[in-house]
Amino acid sequence: MKKSRGRTDRKRRRKHLQSFMDGVNCSHKLEYIKLKKWLKDRGFEDSNLRPAQFWDTGRGLMTTKALQVRDLIISLPEKCLLDTGTVLSSCLGEYIMKWKPPISPLIALCTFLIAEKHAGEKSLWKPYLDVLPKTYTCPVCLEHDVVSLLPEPLRKKAQEQRTTVHELYMSSKAFFSSLQPLFAENTGTIFNYSALEWAWCTINTRTIYMKHSQRECFSLEPDVYALAPYLDLLNHSPNVQVKAAFNEQTRSYEIWANSQCKKYEEVFICYGPHDNQRLLLEYGFVATDNPHSSVYVSSDTLLRYFPPLDKQRNAKLSILKDHNFLENLTFGWDGPSWRLLTALKLLSLGADEFTCWRRTLLGDVISARNEQRTLNITTKICHFLIEETQRVLLQISQLKRNRENLKKHLALVEALRLEDLKILQKSAEILCNLNMAT
Repeated sequence: MKKSRGRTDRKRRRKHLQSFMDGVNCSHKLEYIKLKKWLKDRGFEDSNLRPAQFWDTGRGLMTTKALQVRDLIISLPEKCLLDTGTVLSSCLGEYIMKWKPPISPLIALCTFLIAEKHAGEKSLWKPYLDVLPKTYTCPVCLEHDVVSLLPEPLRKKAQEQRTTVHELYMSSKAFFSSLQPLFAENTGTIFNYSALEWAWCTINTRTIYMKHSQRECFSLEPDVYALAPYLDLLNHSPNVQVKAAFNEQTRSYEIWANSQCKKYEEVFICYGPHDNQRLLLEYGFVATDNPHSSVYVSSDTLLRYFPPLDKQRNAKLSILKDHNFLENLTFGWDGPSWRLLTALKLLSLGADEFTCWRRTLLGDVISARNEQRTLNITTKICHFLIEETQRVLLQISQLKRNRENLKKHLALVEALRLEDLKILQKSAEILCNLNMAT
């Protein structure tokens, strides 16, 4: 029987869509051909991984064969890794050795990246530098208008991150000037703020953990960073498990699978059980349906629903502060956290119940009245946060229309806020069921 034309077209369309969903192989691109050749010259043996473009995660690595548990995903020889040893054996080494007070391992790596990028064609690391992102989406790189749309606890951390990088730049200017003999141009124009910001983001978002012994030429900050070309194309998923470590026998950094992966699918690793605020802060992205995600409740929001005339209010607050119950109060996929409920129970204690505060912190039920009041206030906070999140999402959609240049950054904050909204709506549902039950 002859196949109908429509069915063949549908099948072809479906196959085309499936290959787009799986990812588009990018091995043929010149920058990856050069990178693979460069790695091969340093002892890297071609694995089953291919660079590809994925519709949801962007650039990543796909596997050309199905991976089973305990399969070796990638093994990157020591010669391919960029760490403080690499920096010290370069022309920067002698300048670092004699500089007092000693610089940090982080600044050494930043300096090396900036110098090599400036060297262009002359850099031995050019094939790697060419595939590094030109720009990043960590909060330190975001415009003030975008940062102001972040949830309050993350906004605070974003400002701290900006201060950290700025102070790092200011405190390193004298050291950068000492490198003048190595350059024809003025070091002030080479080692400028935006160059340091790029180098800092490269290290913060892409390094693997690799402990090095303490060297006298560096300050006492831990020397635990190494950049791993090609391996750093692996994206994060909260739902996979891998085993990763430097193998002393093979002198290679190895990653082993702890879960299966089908042929032609994207290979993921897990950066840790991080919530989306942490992922955005440290790596500049958000994971959808992240099981570790939480919505944080600030102490200002917490107090919004408690009468300022409560005579024990200040005493309650100081108890919560002393017992570290004003931080990490969250709503998650399973509703309000135990910490949040405990803080609210203590704040909800009546004047006649206040002496029971110790029992509250241990999780005891004090009274039906206290339980019901806590539930009502938790529900109010949840609804307040839902409204606030919806208001910010509206602001973001308006800004996306008016500020074309910020579209990419706004989309990132929007993804974070949409995930927050899903968590809060789930929590509201759980609280509604609890209210009905009581």
